[in-house]
Amino acid sequence: MIRSAVVEDVPVIHAMIRELAEYEKVPHEARAAQEQLREALFGVRPAAFAHIAETEDGEAVGFSLWFLNFSTWRGVHGIHLEDLYVRPGVRGGGYGKALLAELARICVERGYERLEWAVLKWNEPTIAFYEALGARPQDEWSVYRLTDEALARLGSAQG
Repeated sequence: MIRSAVVEDVPVIHAMIRELAEYEKVPHEARAAQEQLREALFGVRPAAFAHIAETEDGEAVGFSLWFLNFSTWRGVHGIHLEDLYVRPGVRGGGYGKALLAELARICVERGYERLEWAVLKWNEPTIAFYEALGARPQDEWSVYRLTDEALARLGSAQG
């Protein structure tokens, strides 16, 4: 049901990223090209990793895309889950849980001590799913992001 992605999966991963952006009501923000994904996942020095959820017939119906983070407090790596997506027609079939279980397995196997991700506050069905697995929100933290003009402005600041 779950396998590591291969380079031939890039088009379907790209398509599901677009579907996820539609679901999250921000399709204009999903600008990554297939070549960028190919390089990030399968280039000389991969920056990210992916798993595919597929049916018994081999149809890709979900994916996870993740990368390593590092905890200075714990002194070990962890996994940051960037995207978890299961196509609507098969939700509730165990694919999302299986994708998360695979990442948890990797954490345990490699001695990583955290598996973290973000979820939109309005996405109540997904929040309920995560909490049923034992995940808990980190309410004491707020996520900040620099992009576009603000990032360019700060990145070009002198002194």
